Amino acid sequence: MNRISKTLKEKDNILSIYFTAGFPELNSTIEIIKNLVSAGVDMIEIGLPFSDPLADGETIQMSSKIALDNGISTNILFEQLKEIRNHVNIPLIIMGYFNPIFQFGVEEFCKKCNEIGIDGLIIPDLPIDIYLSNYKIIFEKNQLQNIFLITPQTSKKRIEYIDKNSDGFLYVVSSSSITGSTNKFDESSINYFKKLEKMNLSTPKIIGFGISDNENFTTASKYSKGCIVGSAFIKYIQKNGLKNIHNFINQIKIEN
Repeated sequence: MNRISKTLKEKDNILSIYFTAGFPELNSTIEIIKNLVSAGVDMIEIGLPFSDPLADGETIQMSSKIALDNGISTNILFEQLKEIRNHVNIPLIIMGYFNPIFQFGVEEFCKKCNEIGIDGLIIPDLPIDIYLSNYKIIFEKNQLQNIFLITPQTSKKRIEYIDKNSDGFLYVVSSSSITGSTNKFDESSINYFKKLEKMNLSTPKIIGFGISDNENFTTASKYSKGCIVGSAFIKYIQKNGLKNIHNFINQIKIEN
C-alpha cells in the first residue's frame, strides 16, 4: 500500500509540512526532513522551486528565489534524496509546477521519484484532464499518487469529477488567496468546509493555505483528515534556523 494511503487510513489530525528544497541553504533538504520526522510530522511536501510560481505567496516565492540562487535543480534534489528511505518511513511528496517536470521529462521524473521512494506529486498547474489522457499511466507505473487541488471556486460537478479520479487525498485550498495570505479561517472558509463534508466525497481531504497555528490546525482537522503548513514553517526556519524545528511543530500540533 502506498504510504500516503496507509497514513490516511491509520491516522486523523494529520500534519503535513511543506518546505522549499534548497532553502535556506542548498544542502538543507535532508536535515529539514530528518528534523521534521523526529518532531513527529505525518507527511512532508518537498517544494521543487520554480521561477514563476503562480499560486505561491510572497514567503514561498522568496524561498524559491533563494533556493534557485543557491543552485538547486531537479537533478540536485534527486541526488540529495537518493538515500532518504534509509532514514525516513513517512510519506514524501514533491510539490512543483509542471514546467520543470516537463523539461526534465515526465516519464524520467516519475521514474526517479519511484527509485528514491517518493509517494506522490502535487502539480497545481497540471489539469486533471491532461493528466488522465497523457500521464496517468506513467504515474501508476511508478507507484505515484497525483494529488489534485480543489478551491472555493471549483464547481460541485468538477469536485465530483476530481474525487472520482483521485487517489491519495484532495488538497483543499481553504480560500481564494495565494499561499500564506490568511491567518484565520473566516466564515466563508468554514462554510466551504461544511459544503465539502455534505458532499460525502470518497477521497480523504487535507486542508492547506492559511494554517499557521494550533487554532487553525484544530479547526481544519474538524472538517478533514488534517492540514498542510507551508509559509508559516518557512518563515520560522528563516528566523530561527533548523535546530528548533521541534518547537514549531509542538506549537502547531499540541497533543491532548
